[in-house]
Amino acid sequence: MNQYFVPASSEHQKKEKAKARELRISQWWKGQLAKGLCYHCNERFHPSELTMDHLIPIARGGKSDRKNCVPSCKECNSKKGYKTRAEMAMEELEKKTLSDPDEEK
Repeated sequence: MNQYFVPASSEHQKKEKAKARELRISQWWKGQLAKGLCYHCNERFHPSELTMDHLIPIARGGKSDRKNCVPSCKECNSKKGYKTRAEMAMEELEKKTLSDPDEEK
């Protein structure tokens, strides 16, 4: 976790997790899984290998709705954890810079 992480209230998290359970049984979500595509790595997976990822995590105030939920492979979802996409992008940039600092010159 980073220093800016402030968890959402337990009431919010409980409510949104219940909404996520409902969303998982919706036709819309089943259609998302049927595509078999991980939102993050664009790799193909069997629908049973995909999980629901909240782009803005519930723990950070995110909601369980169609705009915030995407299919994700388990590896990408685990890697992302409670981070936002911006934080993930910053980590990737940092890794690239640390692995080859002369690359940008």
